[in-house]
Amino acid sequence: MARSRVAGAGSPSELRAVPTAHAVLDGRWLVRGRDGRLTAYASAAGGLLRWTETRPGGPEWSGPEFFPAPGVEDLSLAQGADGYVHFLGRRLKGQGKGAFPEVVHAIQYQTGRPLTEWRSVGNPHGRVERAVHMGSPVAAVSASGTVHVLVRNAGGGVCLRREDKRGAWLPWADLRGGGGQDGLAVGALQSGRIEALVTGTGCALHWSQASNDGDMERRPNLQVSPAPGSATVQETGPDRVTFYWTDLATGTVQAYRPGGWVIPMGSSPAEGRHAVARTLIDGYDCTVLAHRAVDGSVVLAACGTENEHAGVWWSLTGESSAHQPALALDARGRLVLAVIGTAGELRIARQGQGPGLVLDQAVVV
Repeated sequence: MARSRVAGAGSPSELRAVPTAHAVLDGRWLVRGRDGRLTAYASAAGGLLRWTETRPGGPEWSGPEFFPAPGVEDLSLAQGADGYVHFLGRRLKGQGKGAFPEVVHAIQYQTGRPLTEWRSVGNPHGRVERAVHMGSPVAAVSASGTVHVLVRNAGGGVCLRREDKRGAWLPWADLRGGGGQDGLAVGALQSGRIEALVTGTGCALHWSQASNDGDMERRPNLQVSPAPGSATVQETGPDRVTFYWTDLATGTVQAYRPGGWVIPMGSSPAEGRHAVARTLIDGYDCTVLAHRAVDGSVVLAACGTENEHAGVWWSLTGESSAHQPALALDARGRLVLAVIGTAGELRIARQGQGPGLVLDQAVVV
């Protein structure tokens, strides 16, 4: 416990003891707002924590602020092009054997502002005996600002609920599929299209939109086996994505672009998603990845974007964590690595001066 700010939805913060971070939110939990400031999020008992840069590019931060979310579990987040940060989670409605799990949703409209109240998005199943098997929700926000919520359903397929043009929720849609596990990887492209991938039984299930805010269409299964919850999506070309995951059989990182070949990238990641960002290094368009190794140390690698086959070298960052790291670019275009340390503290390392990819020593914020 530490003294910090406790904020209720729409209310001023007050200074008192708050819980310690015990996990990160699923998704890219380090984001940059429209004003250029970075914000980091973590889960804590009974809610979530937020750290915010006091000015674009830092180095000073405020926080952590604590936002109560009683009963909300499996927290994830997604950010739209408008800068809004959308939070999702699971919450039980009622008590005892009849308790019904539902997806709940809250929004942070601007950097440093309060969250809205948590509102129900429902459950794709109407009967509690099936509803309890709903997976953890994830979201993507299209270029138009439309929120798409995806969950694994009781049959191992995927269900989608999204907003209409007025912001009202449309009915749940069954995207079909089967054998899927928790840990959906979903991403929105600059074109507005959304791509989604989930680990199946001996394969990966793939969906994508043909156009901005169009229907999510089932694509052929990929004959690969990502470790559940390890996959992430990065736009690496005009309207083109690359999936990165940990291979279930070999325990190493792999890259895949639809229509291409699986590319081995080495390393030995622990459980959790890979962090990925795209930036210029020495004037070259590069993709940077980070993850936890099996011993808990955080490792980093960079390669030419869509040039993974040329080789990737993983380097220790000097940081360790029980949780997946995050990557983002700050207001000055510098790469920023964020980790939650062993005591629940936020640690930030920024790209330093000089050639290549070099991170300055991490600081506690």
